[in-house]
Amino acid sequence: MKNILVTGGAGFIGSHLVRLLVNKYPNYSIINMDVLTYAGNLANLKDIENKENYTFVKCDICDFESVKNIFKKYKIDNVIHLAAESHVDRSIKDPFSFAQTNVMGTLSLLQTAKLYWNENYENKLFYHVSTDEVYGSLGKEGFFTETTAYDPHSPYSASKASSDHFVRAFQDTYNLPTLISNCSNNYGSYQFPEKLIPLFINNIKNNKPLPVYGKGENVRDWLFVNDHARAIDVIFHSGKLGETYNIGGFNEWKNIDLIKVIIKTVDKYLGRPEGTSEKLITFVTDRAGHDLRYAIDSTKLKDELGWEPSLQFEEGIDKTVKWYLENEDWLQNVTSRDYSKYYVEMYNTKKS
Repeated sequence: MKNILVTGGAGFIGSHLVRLLVNKYPNYSIINMDVLTYAGNLANLKDIENKENYTFVKCDICDFESVKNIFKKYKIDNVIHLAAESHVDRSIKDPFSFAQTNVMGTLSLLQTAKLYWNENYENKLFYHVSTDEVYGSLGKEGFFTETTAYDPHSPYSASKASSDHFVRAFQDTYNLPTLISNCSNNYGSYQFPEKLIPLFINNIKNNKPLPVYGKGENVRDWLFVNDHARAIDVIFHSGKLGETYNIGGFNEWKNIDLIKVIIKTVDKYLGRPEGTSEKLITFVTDRAGHDLRYAIDSTKLKDELGWEPSLQFEEGIDKTVKWYLENEDWLQNVTSRDYSKYYVEMYNTKKS
C-alpha cells in the first residue's frame, strides 16, 4: 500500500498521471493536491472522481502549515511533485509568482517530507517533475543529457532550475530519497489553451490569427502527454534514487513546420481544403530570451528502465486535434472560466 501525494494533479500533465495511477494501482491511495489556479481543472478527472482510491484536496503548496496537515492526515509516504507555474510568457510579466510557487512551494514540500518522515526513509520517495528548459538553448546540433550544465534563460526556467537544485540539496544534505525528471514539450488532451497546440487548434477552428514568434524557426521536441505519464510511472517505480532522467519524444519540429501540420490536420477534420488556414499565420515580435532549440536524449531512460515513446508526432497530433474538436464544451468552459466556478463550488459543497 502506498499513499502517494500528487501535486498539481488537476493540471494538464498531472491529471493524466493521476488517472493512470488510480486505474493501474487500485491498492494505492492517490491524493491529488491542487490549488485550482486557472490551469487546474477538476473536470479533467471527472471519470475517476468517485474512485475509492482517489482523493482530492484543495491546497496551495506554499501553505506550509496546511501541507504538513495533509501529510499527517493522509499518512503520505511518496510524493510526485508536478505543481508549478509553467507558461514562459506569464513568467516574463510576473516573475515573482513563478519564484513563489516553483521555488518556495517546492521547498515547502521538501521540508514537510523531511520533517514528517523524520529520517525514516524506507519505502519513501520525493519525485520532482521538471523541464528541459533548465538546460538553456541548443545550437543546430546536439542534445540535452542528464549531465548538461544548467543555463536557464527565462524567469520560468530559472525558477525550475532553482527547484531542481533544492531537491538535490535535500538529497545531499538530509539524505532525503529523491528523483528528478526533465521532460520536453508536452501535448495532448486537457491542455490549457494558452499553450501553442490547443491555442492554434482553437484559433484555426474560429478563423483567428495564429501568432508566430519571429520567423517560427525555434525548434522543440514534442512528447505526447500519455507517454510522459507512462515515463513518470516507470521512473517512480524503478528509477535509481538520487538520479535524474530526461524524458523526450524524439520529435523535433520547427515551430512553423509544426503549425503547418496542425493547420493541415484541423482543416482536414473541418472539411476545408488543405492549407486553407495558413492565411491565419501572423508573425509577431520574438519573445524575449527565446531559446532557439531544445532536444532531449532519452537514452538513459530507454537503456536503464526500458521506456520509449509510443507515438510519433503526426499520429499524436491527429489524436490531439480530434479530441479538441470533439470536446468543444470543455474548451469553451475553460476559456470562459465557467469550469472554475462550478468545480470550486462542487468542492466546497463536498467539503462541508
